[in-house]
Amino acid sequence: MEVQKAIQQRRSVRRYKDAPVEEEKLTLLLEAARLAPTGSNTQSGRFIVIRDDKMRTQVAQVSHDQKWMKQAPLFIACVADIRARIPSGELTLDEQSPQLELKQCIRDVSIQGEHIVLQAEALGLSSCWIAWYTQNEIRQVLEIPEDKYVVAVLVIGYADETPAARPRKSLDEIVYHEKWQG
Repeated sequence: MEVQKAIQQRRSVRRYKDAPVEEEKLTLLLEAARLAPTGSNTQSGRFIVIRDDKMRTQVAQVSHDQKWMKQAPLFIACVADIRARIPSGELTLDEQSPQLELKQCIRDVSIQGEHIVLQAEALGLSSCWIAWYTQNEIRQVLEIPEDKYVVAVLVIGYADETPAARPRKSLDEIVYHEKWQG
């Protein structure tokens, strides 16, 4: 599938078939993340593959109890490892952390996560990007240290629905040339 088609077809899916994601496809998803660009090639993304029913239930519970998530057979937690940019020292990261390096890692891991989402679409899989949780709760469930930041949990599987495209602003509404024109 060409990239533009994957971008146009991709939807946030919240109903999934009871079918596992094949190991070969999982490898391609993770490889897409690995190959994504990162600032100064720091490669700060770390990825937790979650297939276990109990773990998926716990992640859904700390994600504001979004029960629909459990239908999907695969979650991938996308985690920013700030140690790629700040190798040592005391750090606790949460929603209020001021570190510029954290913002850079979040940017990089977001790119990696989007590579996974688009690769999923190209493989005939569907996804939904979840970020409605607190760092303290999601880290506790996944046993992630306090110096890491969970950027997203990607819910992945075979769609059991076909959501319609949502309205998008026109290019004229969002694109400026040479300087801000809003």
